[in-house]
Amino acid sequence: MDRLVKRKDFLAAAAALRANSGPMLLQARERGDNGSLRIGLTVSKKQGNAVERNRIRRRLRAAVRDALPRAGRPGFDYVIVARRAVISARFADLIRDLERGIARLHAGGRHKREAAPSRPRADGVAAHDE
Repeated sequence: MDRLVKRKDFLAAAAALRANSGPMLLQARERGDNGSLRIGLTVSKKQGNAVERNRIRRRLRAAVRDALPRAGRPGFDYVIVARRAVISARFADLIRDLERGIARLHAGGRHKREAAPSRPRADGVAAHDE
């Protein structure tokens, strides 16, 4: 299992499939080859100080090592955007959420939303027409 390290790979996964799964957001894209699957982890500074963020990353890496060989597919890039709840979640629940989220992605996860056109209000005037 390889790691994603380049920003363009993270951005490409963010523009493809995504699914919420417990204390994390999963993003995935198919690369179009049969190479090994690749994984990227994202933990923002909003999730805590450096010690807490590193703990989140360590827990997720361990869960990924356990779940991805069963649930992941070759030729895919996966990005996990962690939330603070990963710290307090039971490890078995992390693995289950990860497997369920990947299954949801492959079953037809949501694509990134396009900008929604404004809807007319009850009086018939669009919000941007005021």
